[in-house]
Amino acid sequence: MQLYETGFLLSPSLSEEDTEKFISQMLEVISQKKGNLVKQDRWGKRRLAYPIKKAKEAFYVFLTYESDPDIPAEMERRFKQTDTVLRFLTLRREAGESVRRKRKKSAEAEKREAQESAPEPAAEARAAAPDESKSEVK
Repeated sequence: MQLYETGFLLSPSLSEEDTEKFISQMLEVISQKKGNLVKQDRWGKRRLAYPIKKAKEAFYVFLTYESDPDIPAEMERRFKQTDTVLRFLTLRREAGESVRRKRKKSAEAEKREAQESAPEPAAEARAAAPDESKSEVK
């Protein structure tokens, strides 16, 4: 079995019940074909970067699941038949691939960065002191 991630955008004109119904249909496709749902993200209505089919907003949904290649094909077939789906994309992910994670910095590395970014005290004193050569009056 492969790990897949499918993202799709639903029309904002759908009612909440219709949106829930469509998402549950997609989840049923995964379960009927013996797939394993790993993660489900519902971002809700978000503004689009550019209009798609004259819509400026869409309901974002992301499904991560393990399955054979026939499940993404079936889901894409259903997306194409439905007018309420504005866009969709399915990615095959590697098993070891995960979401980007920030590395924790060690305490020593943080101290080094703080010392490098802090200006030298002598340079601050020179900058704060007025230039004596310019202040002489003839």
